[in-house]
Amino acid sequence: MIFGKIDYLNLLPFHVFLKSAPLSSQIKKAIEFKKGVPSKLNRALNARKIDAAVISSIASKKANLKKLNFGIVAKKDVKSVLVRKNSAPKPDPASASSNALAKVLKLNGEVIIGDRALKAYLSDGKECFYDLGQIWHEKTNLPFVFGRFSYVKNGSFYKKLVAKFLQKNVKIPNYILAQYAKSRDISEQDIKWYLKFISYKIGPKEQKSLRKFFKEHRFLREVK
Repeated sequence: MIFGKIDYLNLLPFHVFLKSAPLSSQIKKAIEFKKGVPSKLNRALNARKIDAAVISSIASKKANLKKLNFGIVAKKDVKSVLVRKNSAPKPDPASASSNALAKVLKLNGEVIIGDRALKAYLSDGKECFYDLGQIWHEKTNLPFVFGRFSYVKNGSFYKKLVAKFLQKNVKIPNYILAQYAKSRDISEQDIKWYLKFISYKIGPKEQKSLRKFFKEHRFLREVK
């Protein structure tokens, strides 16, 4: 059993949950070994080098993948998926969904995601960026699902694991928060502030948002 881990702050509560979950040390080591950015995990899951991961939502459309009601959801603003204003168009190689969303929203510029984007937002100021989660919500009144838990095998195990996480209010220990703050060069206070914008359950509104996103992206590709 090999689970791929997105190594971003937006999944920190899930990472903390996994540390305390009753998993073998071998599985926990494998999770750390198979960590990477969403686009890398998209390819690894498709090639069956891993059997589950939270991958880019647009990549999760594939019929050979099974999905659970857990993902990375921006309630409104997201702060970590941005397009830099007054910049040359440049996709972020780490994310398929964010690049596709920028096109759907007709936002031209450099796409920046993840902890690098959050750090830029905090240092440069919100006036320098378009927040893709915010703009999507203003347009649709729906949350945006950037990542979705997908798997190819060991479904019963992952269903139980995800269900437990979604039922649990995960508290991040101070020592872990300090570790991430140091490694990301983002303050503990800013990490806690940022996580308030993220949720994980994919319910009816999130499913509706995904369908709308897929439809608009498909239309965009068809008219080219």
